[in-house]
Amino acid sequence: MLFELMKFLAHYYDFFQVFNYITLRGILSALTALAIAWIGGPIVIRLLARRNINEKISTDGPETHGTKSGTPTMGGSFLLGALLISMFLWADLMNTYIMVLFATIILFGALGFVDDCLKLLRQSGKGLRAKTKFIYQIIFATAVAWALYSIAAVPEATTLIVPFFKNVAIPLGIGFVFWTMVVIIGSSNAVNLTDGLDGLAIVPVAMIGSALGVIAYLTGHAVFANYLYIPYIPGSGELVVFCASLAGASLGFLWYNTHPAEIFMGDTGSLPLGAALAVLAVISRHEIVFFLMSGILVAEAISVMAQVFFYRWKRFRVFKMAPLHHHYEILGLKEPKIVVRFWIITMVLVLAGLATLKLR
Repeated sequence: MLFELMKFLAHYYDFFQVFNYITLRGILSALTALAIAWIGGPIVIRLLARRNINEKISTDGPETHGTKSGTPTMGGSFLLGALLISMFLWADLMNTYIMVLFATIILFGALGFVDDCLKLLRQSGKGLRAKTKFIYQIIFATAVAWALYSIAAVPEATTLIVPFFKNVAIPLGIGFVFWTMVVIIGSSNAVNLTDGLDGLAIVPVAMIGSALGVIAYLTGHAVFANYLYIPYIPGSGELVVFCASLAGASLGFLWYNTHPAEIFMGDTGSLPLGAALAVLAVISRHEIVFFLMSGILVAEAISVMAQVFFYRWKRFRVFKMAPLHHHYEILGLKEPKIVVRFWIITMVLVLAGLATLKLR
């Protein structure tokens, strides 16, 4: 909205031409989202606490999590609010990729919201059935994937890029829709599973999202894309504004989610954030690099799948408890130590992912 106003004013005053620069709008969007989340956090926390919208801690989890019971949940609502408002103000709303990201956030946010509401309403504390949630994820992810396939302006937009090899690219054709669906569902669930300790999920989301913003900027710039031997995707540079908003909103949320957390994200936040990261990776054509940067998220998801598979097959537990962060809790590591170490690993993986841009 503000961007459209600035474009209009630029016809009359040269000063407003500066707002055409994506980098400036990215900085402004990050600061805007941070301010909204930071200022709005206490208001939302008090509102949720007053309405008894509190976390119900499962008895299946570590005993140390008993102290977390009663903490307000569904904090993803003000995180997403800060993100979307900032985007609405500073992004080019006519950009088709921005439209797809808006739709992704709304669809998966609504799914997470319904799941959280059911957890609060039911005495069992359980939300949607796993099968039901998965079906909706397939429907929403397929819709987003088809939209991206339909708006692909160049052949490279549906080609799988393999890092380290400048001339290796696999045309996916209509298979792009299935591939994108898998990436979105996998990422959405991975962030959801990782969101089990104070601040554990939100910092990797901010780190990975920021790195994908750098990649999106490069793929949206013909000169840089040609120099780095990566696909040039017209219009993808505008994703920088989204990524900056995501980073700002995440830091604002972390202010209240750091140990000991005053609020939890809930599925309302984790499902759409994971889906949004996947869409960013797909648009910028760096899904494999995204998997590398998301090593912690991938490990958390794999730990759950391995635990379920081997227990059903051989009644054998690979980990003392899944997801992976619970395994380390049972081993005796304190929550803050686990969280910070996972952050450090993510930072290393993000830097490694960015390094692949030049190693071709």
